[in-house]
Amino acid sequence: MKYPLTILAIAVLFFAMSCTNENKAPKKAKENTPIAKAWETDFFDDFETFNEKNWQDQRIWVNNEKQCYVPDNAHGTREVSEGTLKIKVINVGEKINCDNMDKHGKQHPETQYVAGRIASKNRKEFIKGRWTAKLKLQKSNVASMFPAWWILGAQNNEPPVQEANENICWPLTGSGEIDIFEHHGDAKDDHFTTGPIHSLDTCDKGDWWTMRTDIPANLEEYHEYAVEWEDSDLVFKVDGKEVHRSAGEGDKYPEPMFAILNYAKITDSPMEGEWVMEVDWVKHEYLK
Repeated sequence: MKYPLTILAIAVLFFAMSCTNENKAPKKAKENTPIAKAWETDFFDDFETFNEKNWQDQRIWVNNEKQCYVPDNAHGTREVSEGTLKIKVINVGEKINCDNMDKHGKQHPETQYVAGRIASKNRKEFIKGRWTAKLKLQKSNVASMFPAWWILGAQNNEPPVQEANENICWPLTGSGEIDIFEHHGDAKDDHFTTGPIHSLDTCDKGDWWTMRTDIPANLEEYHEYAVEWEDSDLVFKVDGKEVHRSAGEGDKYPEPMFAILNYAKITDSPMEGEWVMEVDWVKHEYLK
């Protein structure tokens, strides 16, 4: 049977299109895979020297502490040697005059204990991100010892006051506090505490304990103690592992913050020699 030419042409065209579609691979849908963010370091100090562009000695009297904060050249309370920073409390054996003032102008009484305290205030201040320090104690679990690694809002009105906007009292926004590592030697042995200070929205009124926890650790070995902002949460880590989380608290610290390393003596318990917190490095990172 003969078919009209037009019908044959249409059949051939349909057959060709069918073959083409069978051999053509289907298009893949576009993938909307988010690009993972990575931590970038914007501040790192490995304490080969004491870099005054990063730190300053902080001479202040707080918490009714028994020691006098003095600079390194006075009694060796802040020493950099062999690639580490040593922050110390030292018993000098006799009471000496102390020029430390509280923020109300009251002078510290004479004391036989001196100590080191350094801050990155007006040197290195950052908004959120992640702060980490690698440190150890040469001795721990002794009554009255109180070493600390922490961050504080850059508008804090405690000494030294060096800029016009440093007029906000603790722990209001602008002067908020996050404690990354604190060891109370007269509390649990081989433990440290970590967590934010809960502001009661009144000058000098803060809840120290509700939002913090204590963590077991061998404090005489090096560990990396960190806090980082994860969305709205504050996440506290030791050696990269989460040990505590303060859900929703990260949003309460929108201000630039500076770092503090200090060693305090908090009671009149007797001590001999010196106590030492040894710091290998400190860094701040941000998500890029």
